[in-house]
Amino acid sequence: MVRYYTRIGLLKPRAQQENGYRLFASQDAQRLRFIRLAKRLGFTLSEIREITEHADHGKSPCGKVRRIIQDRIKENRAKIEAMLTLQNRMEEALKTWESMPDGVPDGDHVCHLIESFESDDDPDR
Repeated sequence: MVRYYTRIGLLKPRAQQENGYRLFASQDAQRLRFIRLAKRLGFTLSEIREITEHADHGKSPCGKVRRIIQDRIKENRAKIEAMLTLQNRMEEALKTWESMPDGVPDGDHVCHLIESFESDDDPDR
């Protein structure tokens, strides 16, 4: 992880020894902790890089951080709603299929269970 973060520029070793070992400062441990915390909050490595670059240039990244999280919350809510809709559709299908017998493909049909299922939100209907 440290090597990868170094390779993509999130961590910058202070020096590199002849044997290839990289030397890091105590601030790098704090930066690594920051990266870990940001990832736990859902920030991408690209976003983390932008945030740390702002900070490295003495600019407050807090406004950007708030906007990213606000957008991510909206995205997550939409994904949760979509997953709940899918879950309900799956449960409805399974309930319908419980009373249906197994079928054999006949050339016109692959699986009559799936083919028999239609819902109100089917875009192809």
